[in-house]
Amino acid sequence: MSDVYDLHIDTDVTVQLSDCGREDARAVFEVLDHYYRLEDAEAPAPEGAGPVATVWMATFDTSGGQREEVAPPRLAGKVGALLTGGYQAVGEVERVLAAGFAIESAQAVSGDQETEARLLLASR
Repeated sequence: MSDVYDLHIDTDVTVQLSDCGREDARAVFEVLDHYYRLEDAEAPAPEGAGPVATVWMATFDTSGGQREEVAPPRLAGKVGALLTGGYQAVGEVERVLAAGFAIESAQAVSGDQETEARLLLASR
């Protein structure tokens, strides 16, 4: 295990978005990117470059970043979100999302060191 991984195990949250188009995924990630430091993102393929992605993924470091609140964008539809990481970090990301979007459903699965939260985001 690398030292970098050890330093971020409690602060990194992986966010997977599904059941949405490119623009809705980008809108949700931009809200989080203004608040936290983006660690890693799976870049979407260019338009017309093959099959459409069904899951958009990025990792955010909740210990750093700009912490700039932004006006929540309108979403074209509902967006499924899966948050995975340490308990405190996932809870913090969930609160930021809840401040900008309506959360229509939430489920949590807890493990020994990590938790997983499943949310359904919608525009307010």
